[in-house]
Amino acid sequence: MQALIWNERTQQLSDGARVFDPLALTWRDDAVEQGGEAVTASEALLRLAATRKLRRVPIGIIGPRDATQAQYDLAEQMGVALARHGLQLLCGGKHGVMEAACKGHAQEGGMPVGLLPDEEWHASNPYVAIPIATGIGPARNAIIARACLVLVAIGGGVGTLSEMALGLQFNRLVLAMADAPEVNTVERVADVDGVIARIAARLLANA
Repeated sequence: MQALIWNERTQQLSDGARVFDPLALTWRDDAVEQGGEAVTASEALLRLAATRKLRRVPIGIIGPRDATQAQYDLAEQMGVALARHGLQLLCGGKHGVMEAACKGHAQEGGMPVGLLPDEEWHASNPYVAIPIATGIGPARNAIIARACLVLVAIGGGVGTLSEMALGLQFNRLVLAMADAPEVNTVERVADVDGVIARIAARLLANA
C-alpha cells in the first residue's frame, strides 16, 4: 500500500495521486489537493469514520457461546475497537463471544447486528441493537461469512471452524485470535490493534 495522506481541511484521504471514496470504498483518479499529514491505515480509518461518510460493510466476530473469561474480555475489547473505528459489527447474536462483542460495540456507540438462527428476535443477547431472526439454524453461518468483509475468530470449536472455512471459500479475510482453531491461510493476530490494522488495510485496498 502506498503512503496515506489525510487532509483535514478537505476531509479527504489520498495516496498522493488518488482520492479515496469512503462510500464506494475505492480509489478515484481525482485531483489531489496539496497539504495534509501522513497517517497509518488505522489512523486513516479513524479519520474516515469521523466524517460519517464511510460505508459500513460488516465485520464479523465469531466464536463460542460458552466463552472463557479471557475470550469474553477479548471479544468485548474487539467490539469497542470496531465501533471506535466506525466499523459495523455483524455476529450470530447469541451469547459468549457474540454477546461480548455486541456489548463492547454498543457501549462505544455502535449498533451491533445479530443474525440469529432462531425464529424470533427475543432469542438475541441483550446487547444486539438490530436482531434479525432467520429461523434457518446453523445455515445462517453461511450468510455471516458471505456478508462480512472480514471475519475475526476468537476461540471456538467446530461451529467457528465451519464459519472460518466458509469465509475462506468466499474469499474473505479471516483472522484468528487467542485460541481460535488453526486453519491454513488464516492469519493469526496477536492483539486488537493488529486486527484493526489488517481490517483497515483490507478496506483501503479496494474492498
